[in-house]
Amino acid sequence: MARVLIVGAGVTGSLCAALLRRQTSRPLYLAVWDKAEDSGGRMTTASSPHNPQCTADLGAQYITCTLHYAKKHQRFYDELLAHGILRPLTSPIEGMVMKAGDCNFVAPQGISSIIKHYLKESGAEVYFRHHVTQINLRNDKWEVSKQTGPPEQFDLIVLTMPVPQILQLQGDITNLISECQRQQLEAVSYSSRYALGLFYEAGTKIDVPWAGQYITSNPCIRFVSIDNKKRNIESSEIGPSLVIHTTVPFGVTYLEHSIEDVQELIFQQLENILPGLPQPIATKCQKWRHSQVTNAAANCPGQMTLHHKPFLACGGDGFTQSNFDGCITSALCVLEALKNYI
Repeated sequence: MARVLIVGAGVTGSLCAALLRRQTSRPLYLAVWDKAEDSGGRMTTASSPHNPQCTADLGAQYITCTLHYAKKHQRFYDELLAHGILRPLTSPIEGMVMKAGDCNFVAPQGISSIIKHYLKESGAEVYFRHHVTQINLRNDKWEVSKQTGPPEQFDLIVLTMPVPQILQLQGDITNLISECQRQQLEAVSYSSRYALGLFYEAGTKIDVPWAGQYITSNPCIRFVSIDNKKRNIESSEIGPSLVIHTTVPFGVTYLEHSIEDVQELIFQQLENILPGLPQPIATKCQKWRHSQVTNAAANCPGQMTLHHKPFLACGGDGFTQSNFDGCITSALCVLEALKNYI
């Protein structure tokens, strides 16, 4: 039985796992490792420590599907809509730029429910707090080391974490990346920003006419969302949640500052936008060091194969573009490259 490891439990990794399971007739052991404490990657949904039903999307806020991808990736959208994982975005978002033919979707159970769906479909063994540090070649297999615990062996590996994290890996992998590939990988760049989730008690009223708003006049805050209102799941039993995304310049400037200091700065600016907000009962501040791809790997259609036998490839939005369709494209390209080896 082939042992397959997918590193990264975001959209690309989870979809690779699901597609691999669906398209492979032979039995295989499929593992997904992620260094975080839960799945989602940059499509993460945080929960209030006081009520797990009070949630906030700290990464992607909604999914925009263009006419082109509505046709090209129709089966993926149809599946998620049929399962109730996606629904059309009907709540008002002020300042949203809509192009002709675009369709926007929200995830009522939180944006990470997309990833959880694909991981469940894959039947993979999913492990969190598994931070990969080294990849070495041992007798035509990959030996993968992590920060804690013994190394494990695999026949095939797919890396889907942000490209700078791939370049930080130690071991034989450093010699397997050609000079040309290294230059392509080093040229991949990302924007940085912070996201702040605020959780409120049941019955709290946040009286604004919108569910989300793009802010253009603030040096710190770019987007604010009443998250449960955005997802159309308002309830008298569950408190509202608020999500704030910072501007990229703010994110870059304060990237190495403490989360506490950054959170305080965001609160100060939020008072200018929404004066007199009630006190939240919990907060969650998330640093997105690798937020959105600003420069993808050149001449790499969706993936980069680093080694053929045993197979090792990397994928993700660093090889396409930073949105749901970019991740689907990458997962399909990884599967195409991998099918000769499985």
